[in-house]
Amino acid sequence: MYITMITVLVLAVAVGISLGLLGGGGSILTVPLLTYVAGFPPKEAIASSLLVVGVTSISSMLAHARRGNVQWRTGLIFGTAGTAGAFAGGLVGGHIPGTVLMIAFAVMMVATAGAMIRGRRASTSRAVHASARPWVRIVLFGLGVGLVTGLVGAGGGFLVVPALALLAGLPMPAAVGTSLLVITMNSFAGLAGRLTTVSLDWVLVAAVTAAAVAGSLLGARLTTRVSEESLRRGFGYFVLVMAVVVLVQELPGAAALVVVAVAVVVAAVGITCRLTRVRCPWVAQPGAS
Repeated sequence: MYITMITVLVLAVAVGISLGLLGGGGSILTVPLLTYVAGFPPKEAIASSLLVVGVTSISSMLAHARRGNVQWRTGLIFGTAGTAGAFAGGLVGGHIPGTVLMIAFAVMMVATAGAMIRGRRASTSRAVHASARPWVRIVLFGLGVGLVTGLVGAGGGFLVVPALALLAGLPMPAAVGTSLLVITMNSFAGLAGRLTTVSLDWVLVAAVTAAAVAGSLLGARLTTRVSEESLRRGFGYFVLVMAVVVLVQELPGAAALVVVAVAVVVAAVGITCRLTRVRCPWVAQPGAS
């Protein structure tokens, strides 16, 4: 019991470090941690993840706000729409079988990994002029992001940052900082919906949250020492491995073997593309951002 608790807290610190370094992705690690290490049922793990990520995002958001990287008006509009979607997603998710939720979560992990490995075009943050604010699209996208967050406890920064950069025209530092405000709002709204159907182990969740916050502060200190590109891609590959692990755990034997085989082939092709500089659709070439 004590060994399990220590392992959970150490891994929670690692989750926080990833949040501090990358500005997102916490729930991608927190849900598997709580499910497979702490032994939480999937629904309780997703609800607990929303609390952990919400509190940790607050601490990260305050650090970004001190540097002027939080656009409050845009974030509040996006986040308000997101909270409605997250609350609805939390209500619906409480009535969906745990296996279905975990498979959906794994699919979200694959999408997240692909985006992080592939990278983004340098012109992304300039796609829409900063003075242009297509509020209707921002509200609709906010609803969609919130719904995903409430359903599977993930999809925050991965979906919010590109939306703020593309739809609201924010530069990437402001998109990252503002996304933390949106993630905070979505996480607590999703948690409110979840708490109508699940109960949490508040002592353990509080300990995990404290460890994650401590890790995020440490991660923030390391951001100037490690290449963001290397971190992003390394984290993307790690998330992809975690997605395969989740699918193997949740799918029946034959399907699990298919998933592993596909993952091995994709990884082999991706590595070959990187080494030979042959262009692959899901692999950014060296020097791409």
